[in-house]
Amino acid sequence: MNREHLNVKNLVMYYKTMKGEVKAVDDVSFSLFKGETVAIIGESGCGKSSLAKSIIRLLPRNVSIYKGTIMFNSINIVDLDEEVFRKKIRWSKITYVPQSALNSLNPVVKVGEQMIEPLLLIHKMDKREAYKMAVEAIMKVGINESFIDCYPFELSGGMKQRITIATALLTNPELMILDEPTSSLDVLTQASIMNLLKRIKREMGLSMIFITHDVGLSSELADRVAVMYAGQIVEFNTTEKFYSDPKHPYSQKLMESVPTLRTDKKLSFIPGSPPSLLNPPKGCRFAERCPFVFHKCVEDPPITYLNEGLYVKCWLYMKK
Repeated sequence: MNREHLNVKNLVMYYKTMKGEVKAVDDVSFSLFKGETVAIIGESGCGKSSLAKSIIRLLPRNVSIYKGTIMFNSINIVDLDEEVFRKKIRWSKITYVPQSALNSLNPVVKVGEQMIEPLLLIHKMDKREAYKMAVEAIMKVGINESFIDCYPFELSGGMKQRITIATALLTNPELMILDEPTSSLDVLTQASIMNLLKRIKREMGLSMIFITHDVGLSSELADRVAVMYAGQIVEFNTTEKFYSDPKHPYSQKLMESVPTLRTDKKLSFIPGSPPSLLNPPKGCRFAERCPFVFHKCVEDPPITYLNEGLYVKCWLYMKK
């Protein structure tokens, strides 16, 4: 039986802005097993990146509420002192490949110097030893060691992405969070990066959280899928069951919008737009766009558990 590696329960994270509170992560719960990949999918602005930053605690200064439970190796990291978390968890046990990773590299600082920074500052490692580890890391992701002395502007988009992944692997983490790691790459480079991630997962036994808005791409890597809508997870299911029989109406509409090679199906779309997280609607947040809406949807739907911790947040299943 797989060991539970991460358990997120009732996580809440709101931003405070001049227009009001943005309910970016609103009562989110899911789990991750050792060596497993969970894909978090959904439309832009649904709170996927905010969820990732909540787990690794890269929170902006305007956070107004941050509460809930994030059990990592049986430790609630929400309650950890920031200094302890920085030294023992972030960039040690949990690493993060940010969204727009191609822009996260300083163009006027050599790749190697940027890669070894967490080793020098957090782990107080000798510079020579840190460089040796950086060379091993970039070779692990398929880049020649000579590129460690290059500037980022000398590298292609795919190579920059591999560098950010190599940096995240430097400390031999237990969990890596990837926030849309292929969003700005061409199709061939996307395929190359996905093959790299599958190899890393297989060889290192690494747990991953893979965030993407590309429903088809998530099937390449994920063992389970969390569907996020308007700051909440509305379905948490195995990859096999999600792609063959999605439960939530939003999940069903997402799958209807994905073209397939082997079947001739009529593509569909989701009418309307996602609600504002400044003032999300009461009750079911998908109700205004849902083809199955009925009178109970004015109330917030409870979580209905399917089996083994998998669930759907929809009144249709309570009615059944």
